[in-house]
Amino acid sequence: MTVRVARRNIEADGIVSFEFTSLDGRDLPAFEAGSHIDVHLPTGHVRQYSICSAPYERSRYRIAVLREEMSRGGSAGMHEAVNEGDELRVSMPRNHFALASGAVKHLLLAGGIGLTPLLCMAQHLDRACEEFELHYCARSRSRAAFLERLANASWSERVKYHFDDEDEGQRLALDALLNEATADTHLYVCGPQGFMNAVLDAARTSGWPESRLHYEFFSAAAVDTSSDDTFEVCLARTGKTVSIPADRTVTQALADAGIDVPVSCEQGICGTCVTRVLDGEPEHRDLFLSPEEQSRNDRFLPCCSRSKSRRLVLDL
Repeated sequence: MTVRVARRNIEADGIVSFEFTSLDGRDLPAFEAGSHIDVHLPTGHVRQYSICSAPYERSRYRIAVLREEMSRGGSAGMHEAVNEGDELRVSMPRNHFALASGAVKHLLLAGGIGLTPLLCMAQHLDRACEEFELHYCARSRSRAAFLERLANASWSERVKYHFDDEDEGQRLALDALLNEATADTHLYVCGPQGFMNAVLDAARTSGWPESRLHYEFFSAAAVDTSSDDTFEVCLARTGKTVSIPADRTVTQALADAGIDVPVSCEQGICGTCVTRVLDGEPEHRDLFLSPEEQSRNDRFLPCCSRSKSRRLVLDL
């Protein structure tokens, strides 16, 4: 759908927020806390951004974008090419980071720009009168977005701040926080990959089951592809076999052969291209499937993952 950029605002060092509204003033399609939209930039790039406005604010979608130092065109395009009054194409909201139903308490851990989906969750949880606690970690106050909004929220007492350049007493005591949580608490984490890995590793070490861990990555780390080799993909529905060269992803090679697999992020983050595996052993390189889901080897993300076996049979 086409939306208008109704407002653009600098939220912190390197972070700009954008508010999208409909062209005719009507409410935008409903969304759930944790949802994201695909934004089609004027530069031709397509990027996923979490909605940080509340789900009950149907008049707008609000997102926030960090200008990445090593931008591949997405964040730079948003910062440099998108202005108030512009019209953009965006997708319908999708949710791969939903709140768990039946949880007694929700523990929200945000690292930097990872605050965006958790801010949406906090607003929803407060309105639903559910118990939650939000911990916001950032390098410094100057690099932390929405501080005034958080301070003025009716639920501001539920927010704890942790800044790298301030005194030790306010640092996140992660192990204590995880160990003190009750068995009916669910954990949600979003932010830089290093931050998320540290939180998830600590939770698993503390005995948290995967069913209580919820997370969403913004970007994938670089993968060493020097040992990549050629393998074959067999399409079960047609019997067609396609060779996947070492320098092409499965989706790229299939597209070359005239077979379209829907993709969006092409980094193994959004889950758009999840495909059933009927035979063979994938080499998982995504950040979308949980470790437990990856171990079953019945699905993989062809935009980034490869194969440990010489042949994969896919439900295509």
